[in-house]
Amino acid sequence: MKRLLSIELQKIWMNKASRILTLTYFVLLSFIALIAAIKFDIGPFKFHLAEMGIFNFPFIWHFNTYVAAWLKFFLAIVIVSMMANEYSYGTLKQNLIDGLSKKEFILSKFLTVVLFAFGSTVFVFIMSLLLGLSFSSYTEFGIIFSDLDYLLAFFVKLTGFFSFCLFLGILVKRSAFALGFLLVWSIIEAIIRGTLAFKIFPNSDTEEKITQFLPLESMSNLIANPGPRLSVIKNIGTQMGIETEGNFSVDYTAVLIVLAWTFVFIYFSYKLLKNRDL
Repeated sequence: MKRLLSIELQKIWMNKASRILTLTYFVLLSFIALIAAIKFDIGPFKFHLAEMGIFNFPFIWHFNTYVAAWLKFFLAIVIVSMMANEYSYGTLKQNLIDGLSKKEFILSKFLTVVLFAFGSTVFVFIMSLLLGLSFSSYTEFGIIFSDLDYLLAFFVKLTGFFSFCLFLGILVKRSAFALGFLLVWSIIEAIIRGTLAFKIFPNSDTEEKITQFLPLESMSNLIANPGPRLSVIKNIGTQMGIETEGNFSVDYTAVLIVLAWTFVFIYFSYKLLKNRDL
């Protein structure tokens, strides 16, 4: 596995665009720390995000993984381009001629996907730990390391999403079309959700029970929006008569669904490659 991973990392690093996008992704992840610097006063109104509790343990694990997940599209471009380049530059055919089996080829891509997801998770963990130790009002050991399952959800979310991108890269062969297909699929899921929620099941939660099995929706369900957990949002909601309480814990049903989709994406990536005439 080390050999397979080494081959893929060398391909990515030798490609200037992929190298820049990968570095940009991790630089942008580190920019989450700049949120602590957002501070301005307008008369009696003082706004300082760090003082709102977003970096308090254990809330920081929820907040940072939710924000960091939005940046996954940078690596999605790398994953899709990684596959498209195999066809454009003929490296896929050359790898097979050199003795790499199609199963090993897909395994090398999946290992890269897992490495990106794991590296992102470790990066967010270290950054969140440092920010929390700097700004959190609670630094007891038990509180610091509670709710770490958000990191597990973050890892599963990235692995599932990148596996989907890998599948699209193999299916479509062109990075622009693959990313376009990803956008179209997200629109299709939105239409399905809207149709079920407003047309077919307007007065029940049946829509949520059905759409939780859609690939992108299941990934979205892994980490809930942490905004309503903030005290300032709760106070505003109370004053406006809006209910902000809810279940913000990691949904392990969604974890299982995303893992199932990850298997499906990798399996059909292999089947496509196996049956395709290269």
